[in-house]
Amino acid sequence: MIPLLWLIAGVLLVAAEMLSGEFVLLMLGGAALAAAGASALGVPLGADVAVFALAAAALVLLARPALRRRLDRRAPDGEVNAGPRALLGVPAEVVETIHGPEAGTVRIAGALWTARALDEGDVLAAGEAVIVVDIRGATAVVAGSGATTPHPPLQGES
Repeated sequence: MIPLLWLIAGVLLVAAEMLSGEFVLLMLGGAALAAAGASALGVPLGADVAVFALAAAALVLLARPALRRRLDRRAPDGEVNAGPRALLGVPAEVVETIHGPEAGTVRIAGALWTARALDEGDVLAAGEAVIVVDIRGATAVVAGSGATTPHPPLQGES
């Protein structure tokens, strides 16, 4: 009967994590499931509680911070790299030639974008590798891959 109680507690804690999103209840649920396993092996109740306490401490203090770091999508400056900002610094390929101030087309991460050259005098030929340096509305501003990007390094850049 005790293993079933630990199992129910573990499942309820994991389900409650869906509401909080902080990973604490998930770690406690994992600890309760570990205690359910120990109890199912015939360990006495006091040992079950010790297994729960040790597993909870280990998961909350060791696994939770590592999991939060792994899932953190913020750049070093604290801003979230999402939406158009996430495309800055990303390599792209010219699909339709970009002639000076006239727009062309580039493929960025598999999607086609209207694009303009950073320097209006540049001609970027189809098949050329470029770097996204800005997003203006629905138009990407690109520079040849040899150009330096005029922004600070983003998440994942060195």
